[in-house]
Amino acid sequence: MSSALDMVQENIFKLSSNELKDNDTLPNAQVYNGYGCKGGNVSPQLKWVNPPENTKSFAIVCHDPDAPRQNGWYHWLVINIPKNVNSINQGEKISSATETVTDFETTGFGGACPPVGHGIHHYNFTVYALDVETLDVKQTDKPLLVHNEIKKHTIAKSTITGLFERK
Repeated sequence: MSSALDMVQENIFKLSSNELKDNDTLPNAQVYNGYGCKGGNVSPQLKWVNPPENTKSFAIVCHDPDAPRQNGWYHWLVINIPKNVNSINQGEKISSATETVTDFETTGFGGACPPVGHGIHHYNFTVYALDVETLDVKQTDKPLLVHNEIKKHTIAKSTITGLFERK
């Protein structure tokens, strides 16, 4: 017999991944290939369930708040993901969505590559359920502007945090 708590937890907006484990070291596939890092530089597989009923679209953001610069470092921003999409495969691009410019000054995923000796960095992969079908931003807008627009329209979010350090 399910308890009330079990029933509530079953209906929580939740992000999961076959590759990422929350608060565990990032797989090499999600490490950048460049700047002295040697990784696969591919986006992870992600899946989300139980969005709020009034969800009109989704967005994905990968952000490193530990980067030694104001506002951290944006590694990946995907917006205007249709409400009928609930997953993305490793390295996949959602054709009906838009990837905006990251702090690497390119679109698409850019993996982890913190400065040597800077300690453990937290890579927050967050999926946002939004109250609009499309965000009023340009693909070339600065990542912080895009993220702020996402936050304005967020009705639910779920995060998996990956850890990475270069010694």
